[in-house]
Amino acid sequence: MATLIAPSNHSPQEDAESLRKAFEGWGTDERTVITILGHRNSHQIQQIRRAYEEIYQEDLIKRLESELKGDFEKAVYRWILEPADRDAVLAHVALKSGKNYNVVVEIAAILSPEELFNVRRAYIKRYKHSLEEDLATHTSGHLRQLLVGLVTAFRYVGDDVNARLAQSEADILHEAVKEKKGSQEEAVRILTTRSKAQLIATFNRYRETHGTSITKKLLDEGSDDFQKALYTTIRSFNDHVKYYEKVVRDAVKKVGTDEDALTRVIVSRAQHDLKAISDVYHKRNSVPFEQVVAKETSGDYKKLLLTLLGQED
Repeated sequence: MATLIAPSNHSPQEDAESLRKAFEGWGTDERTVITILGHRNSHQIQQIRRAYEEIYQEDLIKRLESELKGDFEKAVYRWILEPADRDAVLAHVALKSGKNYNVVVEIAAILSPEELFNVRRAYIKRYKHSLEEDLATHTSGHLRQLLVGLVTAFRYVGDDVNARLAQSEADILHEAVKEKKGSQEEAVRILTTRSKAQLIATFNRYRETHGTSITKKLLDEGSDDFQKALYTTIRSFNDHVKYYEKVVRDAVKKVGTDEDALTRVIVSRAQHDLKAISDVYHKRNSVPFEQVVAKETSGDYKKLLLTLLGQED
């Protein structure tokens, strides 16, 4: 359900040469940048980066950073990074800029074990220390236990589930998460060690037993960072498409669009399930997602996002 359909017959050398021409003369030809990079998948973009450096002895990313500006530059930069490197940057920025732990949670909960391992490796290569080290530095208590446990987990990815375990752990989560009477450590243990299939079985058992979802009315104005992280963890594991729909819905309904959140979802999911996210948004809000993006953004930034959404401005 990707929105990006890349051509199979592209030439990395020709793309590199076209980008170079776009940088020459008076002002950058942003349309060419969007036309090329907005229609290439991650593998093809890495080929272009290598070809550009071989031909011109120059880093394409650094050149783009010098040529572009604002939200457009940030979106292009995040789009052309390798996926693991992009997520490493997103996690680092989230921690340094405002301790936005939701970004770290979604990366840890939604990626496959191999993908998450690659993010951790990219983080170390880029920042010379580990993601879990930074998380431990910025957090404490149950929040630290949850976040460090999430990013260091290497989960079973099969479909096998234990129904009896799902029932017992649904009861544990009810006491710890909803009633706030049980052991928070037990809630953390469940969420950081069980497979996605086992967790979904537990969440389904919870709904069957209690007649409502575990996240219903989980948050209120007094919720702390740990409770917010628990909420995001459960939503991300249970149905990440609906989770992402809520992220973009919140991003565009604010007074002043949250461009960081909007960019993050579009660039990270364009090659995966952005079409499904868009469809869920349309169904829930009775307006096409791309129409909202076009309304809430402008200029070359808007053109790039619409291109990644499979639309042409």
